[in-house]
Order: sequence, then structure tokens, then C-alpha cells
Amino acid sequence: MTTTRFAPSPTGYIHIGNLRAALFNYAIARQNGGTFILRIDDTDRERSKEEYVEGLKDDLTWLGLTWDRIERQSARIDRYESARARLIAEGRIYECFETPTELDLKRKKLLNMGRPPVYDRAALLLSPEEKDRLRAERGSHWRFRLDHERIEWQDGILGAISIDAASVSDPVIVKNDGQYLYSFASAVDDVEMGVTDIVRGADHVTNTATQIQMIEALGGRPPRFAHHSLLTGPDGDGLSKRHGALSIRDLRARGLEPMAVLSLMARLGSSEPVELRATVADVVANFRVESFGAAPTRFDPEDLVPLSVRALAARPFDSVAGAMRAAGVPDALAPAVWEVLRENIGSLDDIAPWWAILAHGAAGIADEADRDMVETALTLLPPLPYGPGTWGDWTEAVKQATGRKGKALFMPLRRLVTGRDRGPEMAALMPLLQVRPALALA
Repeated sequence: MTTTRFAPSPTGYIHIGNLRAALFNYAIARQNGGTFILRIDDTDRERSKEEYVEGLKDDLTWLGLTWDRIERQSARIDRYESARARLIAEGRIYECFETPTELDLKRKKLLNMGRPPVYDRAALLLSPEEKDRLRAERGSHWRFRLDHERIEWQDGILGAISIDAASVSDPVIVKNDGQYLYSFASAVDDVEMGVTDIVRGADHVTNTATQIQMIEALGGRPPRFAHHSLLTGPDGDGLSKRHGALSIRDLRARGLEPMAVLSLMARLGSSEPVELRATVADVVANFRVESFGAAPTRFDPEDLVPLSVRALAARPFDSVAGAMRAAGVPDALAPAVWEVLRENIGSLDDIAPWWAILAHGAAGIADEADRDMVETALTLLPPLPYGPGTWGDWTEAVKQATGRKGKALFMPLRRLVTGRDRGPEMAALMPLLQVRPALALA
């Protein structure tokens, strides 16, 4: 049975880069009728916050990515302790005593000698008495002892990968303060939870190599791995806040549609064109992890805007009825108002300003050169209520009275009625007006 997981750290809100891992793993699980686990990596007691856990769940729910079960690493410390004890007994985990400063000096020395900065395993040469003394002086941390052989796997995106374990430092698995680090806790979880497939960023390739040995040492079978490219800004640099909204919470605040976000992320960086999908199920059905490439992928938040407008326009009335009511639109008029507005708004937040225009009137505006024409037009506008033919009849009457035509006729009248230069078709809008248009005082 296919089992995947998304394992975010609750030290901040989920961002667009995290979403790729969440979506890819979700899609693989759903395509195969498997299990998708939301696994909260909260072993960092100081930085992990409950508000971020709730934020992660809220954002995934907004996107429509549902999990089959949720796990928390902070509740599994006993499992990591048990696994560590077993691997210590087998000689695969060993205690180290260097301070961060000492390790940094070792790295710099090796680099200056033109050698890779690989940990020298000096701790393995210490006598029991030396260990006792150092432990009392400064505490200790623990490392997983790698077998110095080539670690190979067929990556679902990158292809054949081969890493010489001798070129990699034995990874620290427990810090001086007792905190279990991601690599070991994740390996234990993946084995015990039966994870079969993992998709994550290309920055984890070296982690994957070491975790494969950890998983095998724990008696497990390594999952199928795939490493997607990392996102950059439109300028090719690494993503940062200067590139605009990056957290899912930011995108929500902008009023963007979740299907726009999912549709873009399901294809961005792949060999297939971005296509707006109507449902999460559509996204899943058309997802192919093997279509993605290894090259860095450029992401521009502004690319979401046109997709979001299209996604919003495609929504049925039932899905926006609550937003219409919240904007003050009477239930009896709401379906008709939605039909007129749906292709002319960028987000649901735009409903309320348009309803204010319809319900209470706009501050009609006119350029000085159009003022006489607009005042004449007002005398020719029939009384409420307006019907489907009102706009056509009115503009024809104004044309005959003023000689205006084309844009010189229609634009001033649009600005008189709505106070805006753009918007819905006026013939459809006029029957929804609840008050007679008026020109704002100069």
C-alpha cells in the first residue's frame, strides 16, 4: 500500500516551496488509493509553536489537501530513544564531545588543506575515562556511523544518484541538549509508519543518502525517493520576501483562489503546460512526478493572478453564496449579481465594493470635457427600475442628442453610473441598480 507523508516544522507558516512537497506527496498517495500522513516535525521545543501547527492545518484545509492521519514527532521520543539504544549496541551510533567552535576549526583546517570537511571520527578513539571527563565538562552529542560505501538509488525526478558515503560527515542525530534531529527521527518514523514514497526538495539529496543507511540499519526498506527542483524568484535568485507573497497565508490574504495555487504548483517546473483545474481531484488525476525536471524553477506570485481570476469566474453560485451574503447582497438578488460580477472581479473581497455601487450608487465622475454631455444624459435616463434594454435605449438617446459615439459615448456613461473605467457589461449591470445614478458635485 502506498504511504506518503508531509513533514513540516511548525516554526513558521507553510510557504510556496513547502507546498510543492505537500502537493506532490498528496497526489501520489491519492493516485494509488494510499495513505497521506501529516507529520509534524516538532522536536525543536523552543522554536515549535502551536499557532503554527494550527496554521499549517488551516492552510492545507484551505487548499483542499486532506490528510488521513496526523502524527507529532514530539509524541514519539520514546521510539527514537529505543531505536538509538539498539543502534548504539550495534555500533552504528556513537557519542561525540567536540564543541561547535572545535568542529568549526576542524572544518576550516580541512578546507585550507584542500580536503572535504568530513568529521574525523576522533570521538571513536577516546578511552572510557576520557569520555567520562568530557561528558562531565561539556556534555555530548551523538552521531550515526556511516558505512563508507557508495549509496545509490534511482530518483523519481533526478534519475540515477550515487553518493560516496566517505565524502559525507557522520550525521549528528542528537544534539547536546538532547533534541533529536530531523534525519534520525524521520528515518525511524518512515520505517515504523511504512512510508513507501517521499518527494522533497533537491536540497535534501545528501540527507537522503544518509537516511537510506539509517533506514537499512533500522531494518527497514528505503522508500522510493524523488527530489524536485528548488524555486527561485522571477530574477533567478533564491526566493525571499522581496519577491512578494510567499506564504500560503499571504496568498490567502490577497484573495487568491486555492485552485489557482494548486493548478500552478502541480505543473510549474514540469514539461507539461500549466492548466487551470476545477477540483483537487482533477489536479491529482493529471499529476505526473516524472514530468518534473532538475533545473531551478522560477516562481512569480503574479502568475497566480490571472489563474485566480479564471478560477473565481468558474465557481458555481453555491460556492460563493456565503461570501455574497457577507458582502450584504440580498439572497433574492445574489445569483443575478454573481452572474454579472463573476468575470469582473479579482477576489471575493471585490463583491462588497461592487454591491455598494449597485445598492447605494457611485460617486459618478466626469472629465470637464464630458460634463455637459453627462448632464444631458442624466435628463434622458428613465426612472427606476431598469431592464435589459435600458442601457441600449439610453445610449442611443444620448447619441442622438449629443452626437457622441463609440468610446467617447460609452466611457463617460460608464464612469457616471459606476465611478469606474472598467467593469461588467453595462447592459447586464443596469437592471441591478437600486438607485438612480447621479453626478458627483465638482
